[in-house]
Amino acid sequence: MNELITGNRPLVSHPAVWRGTILVHVRRLLPGLLVSAALAVLAMRLAAIDWLQSHGIGALTAAIVLGIAVGNTLYPRIAATTGAGVTFSKQTLLRAGVILYGLRLTLRDVGQVGIAGVLIDALVLTSTFAIAFMLGTRVFRLDRGTSILIGAGSAICGAAAVMATEPVVRARADQVTVAISTVVVFGTAAMFLYPAIYALNSHGLGLPVGARAFGVYAGSTIHEVAQVFAAGRSVSEDVANTAVITKMVRVTMLAPFLIGLSAWVVRDHERRLPAQIGARVTIPWFAIGFVSVVVFNSLSFLPRSMVSAVITLDTFLLAMAMAALGLTTHVSAIRAAGPKPLVLGGLLFAWLIVGGGAINVLVAGWLN
Repeated sequence: MNELITGNRPLVSHPAVWRGTILVHVRRLLPGLLVSAALAVLAMRLAAIDWLQSHGIGALTAAIVLGIAVGNTLYPRIAATTGAGVTFSKQTLLRAGVILYGLRLTLRDVGQVGIAGVLIDALVLTSTFAIAFMLGTRVFRLDRGTSILIGAGSAICGAAAVMATEPVVRARADQVTVAISTVVVFGTAAMFLYPAIYALNSHGLGLPVGARAFGVYAGSTIHEVAQVFAAGRSVSEDVANTAVITKMVRVTMLAPFLIGLSAWVVRDHERRLPAQIGARVTIPWFAIGFVSVVVFNSLSFLPRSMVSAVITLDTFLLAMAMAALGLTTHVSAIRAAGPKPLVLGGLLFAWLIVGGGAINVLVAGWLN
């Protein structure tokens, strides 16, 4: 017999049945995956254009813009047949993309910025997120999800941090899009503002002086990795190198942030809903996978050509997730959010420039 009856439930073990089940799932997911993949490919092609690169518009930003454009025009007509694959892209592929993001980092990066750089990154991260949550929920009366996502994007690594935080807080697509929009706007502004700040700093602004010190300042306070590189290169190669390394160390803090956030979300939920005490902390295992990949990459087992290829694949997976997010985002929901998220993002941007600069100066002075 090919099946064993246990109670009323048949346990089917025939290989043909498993193959049939897999084919059913593939057929259900394929249309949505193809749509997400097509938008991701187009986004990566657009991101390769020199003008867009020079303005810090990467594949992820292009993907969500394309997704929103298609999602509010053509997508509703095919949503019934593509919905499963689009959901798979913005959930499962997102987690895979976050894990593989670790190939961009090594433990050596942490050592290059020293204790001061690590401490500066940690203080900027925690202070920015705390300010975002307090201002967002208490002053602007934004929903908790939007406040947390804007805080994560501003504090860590822009759109990638927003996307990684979304599963932990179970945010809606419109909340994620609003948060990404704010960090893209002010991260783009940083690319043009920081070179001007560097030039004005020679007149006594009181910010860190010197290529390395200013690189740490830029890397610890600008939103996206691409924006950090663009701003640093506008000053000098040395500033860019130090800024990117500092930024990558800040990115490694994404994993402990997500784990801590998950524990806090559960405790806060229990406090507000005592009847549900006993809820378990949901460990974001993809964050553990991210750290594991960073450690593995530090051992240099893989040839650089293979690492480069996998990083390209990772960018493609994240672009698919962003495109899928855009497809399920309604412009009306973004419009309903109003100007408050943008104002919050602007205040956080001001804090990163001024408060982040103060943290840099104080930590550098304390440890030197």
